[in-house]
Amino acid sequence: MDTKSLLTEAFLRIPSLVQGVCDSLGVADLMYRPEPGANSIAWLVWHLSRTQDKHIAEIARTEQVWADPVWVEMTGINRDVSATGFGDTPEHVAAVIPLSSAALVAYNAAVTERTVAYLAGVNGSELDRIIDESYDPPVSVGVRLVSVISDNLQHAGQARYLRGSIERIR
Repeated sequence: MDTKSLLTEAFLRIPSLVQGVCDSLGVADLMYRPEPGANSIAWLVWHLSRTQDKHIAEIARTEQVWADPVWVEMTGINRDVSATGFGDTPEHVAAVIPLSSAALVAYNAAVTERTVAYLAGVNGSELDRIIDESYDPPVSVGVRLVSVISDNLQHAGQARYLRGSIERIR
């Protein structure tokens, strides 16, 4: 398996995790927070999708999927395109109130579709391209892609844990 196929496989696993977490949950379940200051499933799914969207757009030198106003309208989450959830306060987390789980899943699917389209053209020199020199060593496209995959999988796991908690409470 080549690197492009491996990265594509990793990114394609995320939407099924998101779907599995969100499937059949209502807004109250999506908003459940086990204690004050904790993250909700809605925020975790929105944040992991926004993180992927922002980083892939930067790498691919394209506009973010979230920049299309249809996503604010469809999800009901009125956050600026600069917002990814990084550094959010508990109040910001509580303000991520989606209209439905289907909207969160659809946004994640659109982000993944754009990611896979970008990966179709990736080669070794693209993966080695330095995109952030503020670190030592500087961050390459390949390293950033692995970071996004890691972040997404961690947040999807956190959301799955919350869903399990909700199922036990019912």
